[in-house]
Amino acid sequence: MVERVIERGREPEPQELVYEKIFRSQLEKTQQMAAGKVVIHGIDVPWEQSRQGLLKFILTHLNWHEVGTPGWLIFVQDIKRHSGKHRHQGGLGIFVLEGVGYTIVNGVRHDWEAGDLIVLPVMARGCEHQHFNLEPGKPCLWCAFIYDPFREALGSSIEQKEVHPDWQGPNEMPHG
Repeated sequence: MVERVIERGREPEPQELVYEKIFRSQLEKTQQMAAGKVVIHGIDVPWEQSRQGLLKFILTHLNWHEVGTPGWLIFVQDIKRHSGKHRHQGGLGIFVLEGVGYTIVNGVRHDWEAGDLIVLPVMARGCEHQHFNLEPGKPCLWCAFIYDPFREALGSSIEQKEVHPDWQGPNEMPHG
């Protein structure tokens, strides 16, 4: 006679349900935001010369894990004479901190000064624009606010049309 031996294996670990994973992820995000930085000191953020101009990136995806408001792209631009020229989907606000100038949006000039808000429109084929300082040699600063989930939902891409004259990097015009 053959004896039957039944071995009982270990019960599989219960899998975390999708809803529970989402719930836990949201809770972790809420806790991170509540504990995140409230103040980012401008002195701690370096200026960098880019193909678009002299920029100071306050918030980007690189530091969202540290702050209470992830998802925002916020940067300051110092416009000496003019910025580079590029095209993207639009849908952002630019608050003028200091100076007097104008922005060309799809061939149309729009004048501005300190305290004004420039709103680049959302446009099907993108919004080509370039910024100019009307008083070269005097400070001309603005701060851009872009909510990245909105930008991503628009399928926004960026195309550099002209580089800033102080740009020392590669000369090819990336498209993205």
